[in-house]
Amino acid sequence: MMRARWFMAAAAGLWLAAVAQDGVTGWIARTDLPPLALETSVEVVARDGSLLRAYTVADGRWRMAVTPGAVDAGYLAMLVNYEDKRFRRHPGIDLRAMARAVGQAVWNGRVISGGSTLTMQVARLLEESGTGKVAGKLRQMRVALALERRLGKDEILSLYLLLAPFGGNLEGVRAASIAYFGKEPGRLTPAEAALLVAIPQSPEGRRPDR
Repeated sequence: MMRARWFMAAAAGLWLAAVAQDGVTGWIARTDLPPLALETSVEVVARDGSLLRAYTVADGRWRMAVTPGAVDAGYLAMLVNYEDKRFRRHPGIDLRAMARAVGQAVWNGRVISGGSTLTMQVARLLEESGTGKVAGKLRQMRVALALERRLGKDEILSLYLLLAPFGGNLEGVRAASIAYFGKEPGRLTPAEAALLVAIPQSPEGRRPDR
């Protein structure tokens, strides 16, 4: 009798877990994603491919096309290590990082670190939403999960490299590297890479032209 009850309880638990999983999967699948095809600056290049001139996009921002392969490997390593160590392993949200952030906030009485993944930051940048509201954070989590279902990790990283704020009307690591250092982001010094990792945390406060 006890074995039968245990079997029935286990079967009911598995059924409820399956129903919950199907519900979450459907919730993610119904997510309305923001446009993923973004306007980038028109560029005039020389015969050798070097940049001669670039134009802002329609809203007046410098947003220059870039891919991870065109960015210094040291910068990419610093970025992932600083922002999202488990970027390649999580499904869009990092429950361990969130638990750590909540525990630190409770212990210290203030926010010490955030739990946002790079994918969640991309979700926020795509929708130009805030970071502090609970509803906004939940929306970022939902969009992040949906993005991970549609895009590969390198595609998500490309969106971050294109959209990260670097002060003023500069968006993306390539526009920032050219504006601040006068060169493409393919070969950055460790100091330059570290600065470009840090600026998006406080774009106006850390921009080097001030």
